[in-house]
Amino acid sequence: MTNPENSLVLRNARIVLTDRVLDESKLLIESGRIARISAAASAAENGALEYDLAGLTLLPGFIDIHIHGAVGVDTMAAAAADLDRVSQFLATRGVTGWLPTLVPAPASDYARAIKSINEATNPIVGARILGVHYEGPFVNSIQCGALHVQFFRSFSGAADLDDLPRLSDQRAKHMTTLAPEIAGGVELVRELTRRGWIVSLGHTRADFEILDKAFAAGARHMTHFMNAMTPLHHRAPGPVGWGLSRDEVTCDFIADGIHLHPQMLRLLLKLKRADRLSLISDAVAAVGMGDGDFEIWGETITVKDGRTGNARGAIAGSVITMLDAVRMMLSLGGSEVEVAKMAATNPAQLLGIGQECGSIEEGKRADLVALDAAGKVVLTLVGGKMVFQPAVAGDGIKPGVERSGTPGI
Repeated sequence: MTNPENSLVLRNARIVLTDRVLDESKLLIESGRIARISAAASAAENGALEYDLAGLTLLPGFIDIHIHGAVGVDTMAAAAADLDRVSQFLATRGVTGWLPTLVPAPASDYARAIKSINEATNPIVGARILGVHYEGPFVNSIQCGALHVQFFRSFSGAADLDDLPRLSDQRAKHMTTLAPEIAGGVELVRELTRRGWIVSLGHTRADFEILDKAFAAGARHMTHFMNAMTPLHHRAPGPVGWGLSRDEVTCDFIADGIHLHPQMLRLLLKLKRADRLSLISDAVAAVGMGDGDFEIWGETITVKDGRTGNARGAIAGSVITMLDAVRMMLSLGGSEVEVAKMAATNPAQLLGIGQECGSIEEGKRADLVALDAAGKVVLTLVGGKMVFQPAVAGDGIKPGVERSGTPGI
């Protein structure tokens, strides 16, 4: 029986499931979870707040596993309140979960950043912080990209991980990007896997032999695939060839049309398939701030025409959101089912939370985003709680049956 004080109905939406799209359907949310998916014309739920989503498409909320900041906030320097601002901004772009991503830095900077993540607000004000992603410091200096090589490290034993503090929440996910060819790299993969970390391979020049050893030690994923790794060559396939040829390996990538040419994005989807790909933003603090010069990671990063660059001429992250990546892949011919997998389902599975969220299925968390025909976010729900709806009259969802109170959390 529906509990009217803790329920919400979304009616008449196109609902993107894991294998198909349902037209004009109804979704019932109870206690923050998807209780039932049925035909839109089915009977009203007694006392439940209803919203008419006619003309809108409902997708699982996006999960960004690699993001350095937004709206002027850098995760390396942010206070807890700053991270809340990022969470609020991300919700306006359909993101319901994210991993603040840290770059190689002194131990004191890591400690400060982890302290802020621990203190970020609860209850939810926007997208949930699901854990932390350390991009480095155990990476290859030749493939540094925009990372600062003076803080790179090798691995000689478990004590070398003491300066990478864990979050206090036992449910938090800990992910790291590393290069297995560094001194002690394969053993590092083994030790992190033993500790329950998600190991991703990136900023690397490793050959097939080393990559296979890293896989056997527990590495199953690759970071911003094709970027910051040796390119594919017919006599030296390297990490790109390895990632394409290993079906057991998943990859994430930046779909901004800059890090990878649009035709490479099409090719990647064709060769690797949506089931093994995750979208990321790799966004920096300049997201949402327009063109200009920004002080990030102790240097000036310039944004011009949507492209970042540092003084060395390297691309320094992106200024897109997951919504931009979703729009890009849809424009290149990806289906809504495929894009939902890449933006939500696969990241959730990588983090080990696929049983809880990442797809629209009965029993899962109601982490949802509704897009209009132009690809604009009209509604974002996190655990059944509305965390974003445009304030402009006529631009949002249409309420049906009104009642007082807040939908389930």
